[in-house]
Amino acid sequence: MSQNLAFADYAVFIIYFVVVSTYGYMIYRKREKNEHDAKAYFLAEGTLTWWAIGASLIASNISAEQFIGMSGEGFFLGIAVAAYEWIAAIALIIIAIWFIPVYLKNKIYTMPQFLKTRYNESTALIMAVFWLFLYVFVNLTSILYLGAVAINGLAGGEYLHTIMIGLAVFALLISLGGMKVVAYTDVIQVAVLIIGGLVTSYIALTTVANYFGFGQDAIAGFNVLMEKAPEHFKMIIPRPTEASSQLEINKYLTFPGMMSYLAGIWIINLNYWGCNQYITQRALGADLQTARTGILFAGFLKLLMPVIVMLPGIAAFVLYENGHLPQLVGGKDGAYSAMLTFLPTGLKGLSVAALTAAIVASLAGKVNSISTIYTLDVHKKYIQKDATDRAQVNIGKYAVFAAMLLAVMFTWNDVLGIGGVGGFTYIQKYTGFISPGVFAMFILGMFWKRTTGTAAIVGVIAGFLLSVLFNEFAPALFGNETLLYTAWPNGHGGYEIPFHICMGLSFVFTMLLMIGISFAGPKVNPKAFELDTEMFKIKPQTTVMIVLTLVIIAALYVKFW
Repeated sequence: MSQNLAFADYAVFIIYFVVVSTYGYMIYRKREKNEHDAKAYFLAEGTLTWWAIGASLIASNISAEQFIGMSGEGFFLGIAVAAYEWIAAIALIIIAIWFIPVYLKNKIYTMPQFLKTRYNESTALIMAVFWLFLYVFVNLTSILYLGAVAINGLAGGEYLHTIMIGLAVFALLISLGGMKVVAYTDVIQVAVLIIGGLVTSYIALTTVANYFGFGQDAIAGFNVLMEKAPEHFKMIIPRPTEASSQLEINKYLTFPGMMSYLAGIWIINLNYWGCNQYITQRALGADLQTARTGILFAGFLKLLMPVIVMLPGIAAFVLYENGHLPQLVGGKDGAYSAMLTFLPTGLKGLSVAALTAAIVASLAGKVNSISTIYTLDVHKKYIQKDATDRAQVNIGKYAVFAAMLLAVMFTWNDVLGIGGVGGFTYIQKYTGFISPGVFAMFILGMFWKRTTGTAAIVGVIAGFLLSVLFNEFAPALFGNETLLYTAWPNGHGGYEIPFHICMGLSFVFTMLLMIGISFAGPKVNPKAFELDTEMFKIKPQTTVMIVLTLVIIAALYVKFW
């Protein structure tokens, strides 16, 4: 059960690397005739199939923070954490039906372009700079650091910087080929991710079955999990009472039961999947039907993700509680790595390849989005307005190098302190504060013609300040029990409002503020988008995909409510 990898594991990993690199090079060679076409480079305009879009969305979304962080939350919370994935599938349906038609009809290629078209240039520039800093110093750094730490632990613990450079270089090789290379290599990455993840989950279940006397029976292992940890198979975390332990309160603070479904989890998902360059870029170069089908395919794949990233965490909890997981190190975030130690030679290499695929796909997608925003929304508009397509592609490649170099520099000795708070927490902390304001700005900009540019800028600032207020200061200023919220003891001498509730409150007040400011403007803003009912009509095959996804989600909630 050594964590060190054997020759067969390295062989499996090398095969994965060669296959992805070769396929990426083949895609690049096919794209050479459009090598200096800016839209082809940044958006792969008109060349992505629905399955490439869907696979790329998932590959970009699932990374080390999901494998390590969500598996850790499975260890701590149980199946309740699957709501992030299953509600995401519903959010993707909403985006496919209502968001994407607005983007495509108005020829929107980047999120800052949306803000300039709908509001004004100042709003677009402010948010472009913000997104660049967020993507480089929060997302890119945390993915690189957490991924390197996870793989380093499996490789023996002595190669952190070598692995970090290897991940960065691998991602660079893919991302320099442009969006088409990123998207099509993501198809292989997702296949490796799913196969390797399912293998890990299968071994986790058979390991549980074996320790409890049921042999190598995965179904028996799952039944053992439900019997030994029934509280880990409840979707709704109960509201604490006076008799609740601190552990029960901590679970509620992390995921506050029904209140999550009335507040933060929708803002998190709709903002992430619908207002995020890193994600929406995959669909912005396609026609409407292809984009919709790809997004719905991604939603269908999301239903599978908890099996891959959460189930090993629950298995780790049951083994640990019964004294069968002494190799667990680092609390809940060590759950996934601890379960990988049970994999036999060769399969361990496949699981490392799956983890690497998730990390590299996310890194490549992120730097591609960084280069797109910088080139199209900053460099072309404010630095080199007459830049040719060739110049734009070259600038995009320089931006890829610069972003990855900065990420390596800031993660080399963990300058940002990512290891101290954990990668998953680090991302949530710094993106969650801005999400309510950004989402309010987008949702009102799309569907309310009266929204003004002034309201948008005020909304982003107010959303951030309100998030800080509710998360950091509200209990001390207004008390622990009000009409709006209840603050709970956090076990560290203070009181906290659950994060999801903070997001919901920030979003509601930001919306009210933006609506109030917009009433001072014209009834129809001159920059408002033209909408018509034809944009939102869906074809029968699309309806079938939507209904199938909703039926599966409904069945899961009926089973595990």
